[in-house]
Amino acid sequence: MPRIILLSVFALFCTLPASAQQNAEPCGPAADLSEDFSKNVDAGSRCFELRMYTAEPAVDGEGGIDNLHQRFREEEVAIFEKHGAEVVAVWQRLDNPNTLVWMLAYRDRAHRQEVWEAFAADPAWHALREKYAVPLSAEAYMMSATDYSKLK
Repeated sequence: MPRIILLSVFALFCTLPASAQQNAEPCGPAADLSEDFSKNVDAGSRCFELRMYTAEPAVDGEGGIDNLHQRFREEEVAIFEKHGAEVVAVWQRLDNPNTLVWMLAYRDRAHRQEVWEAFAADPAWHALREKYAVPLSAEAYMMSATDYSKLK
């Protein structure tokens, strides 16, 4: 039962309506941020999102980290890029082999919302998710680049 719940939570997250994310904190350029954050953020920073997906172990060849990597390798990265996200990098955590870490970049928070809405509605994503159903838990962190960061 937990496998179904995790997959359902992930599917729900990927199909959240725009109104569900409108109250989210902004990220990106300093001008988009509150005074608490903007003084150390670059004026031209993009909005960065660091995501960690921990896959449930495979059961009878279904799910698992290897299928998650294959899903990304096969088309998931391309679908995000098709909708305007930059996939900065994808990593394999060495301290937890069931965890994939990846970073995306957007112009700003509004652009992130547009990308995720388009991704969630894309028939290619639905087909890929069915082909590689991987129950997982997700963590996400939104970031803006500091004024002294090389990556902005």
